[in-house]
Amino acid sequence: MTIAELTDKIRAFRDARDWAQFHKPKDMAAAVAIEAAELQEHFLWKTDEDSSAHLVSHGDDVAEEIADIAIYLMLMASDAGIDLGQAIETKLAINEKRYPVDKAKGRNNKYTDYQ
Repeated sequence: MTIAELTDKIRAFRDARDWAQFHKPKDMAAAVAIEAAELQEHFLWKTDEDSSAHLVSHGDDVAEEIADIAIYLMLMASDAGIDLGQAIETKLAINEKRYPVDKAKGRNNKYTDYQ
């Protein structure tokens, strides 16, 4: 399923419930942040090994949080008239320039360190 098709499905779900009235940009941005915090909560204070084990034992719960984030992002982009697929392509192109493989491979520095 494409991003556009999935977005249409999400919008249909929302619109059938008349929830668009609650989906103002500030609220959608807050919803993304809140759901991201709920995702972080799964891994808070866990070692890498504990995090891996948690994914095995709670993978469905983690998937739900990731899905919540994606749903809110897709709705927000759609409502703002942003083609999410194109926005991702554009950002990847920007990051290709900011983080050239020969300088960034295996490093976690911010792009300004490479200039």
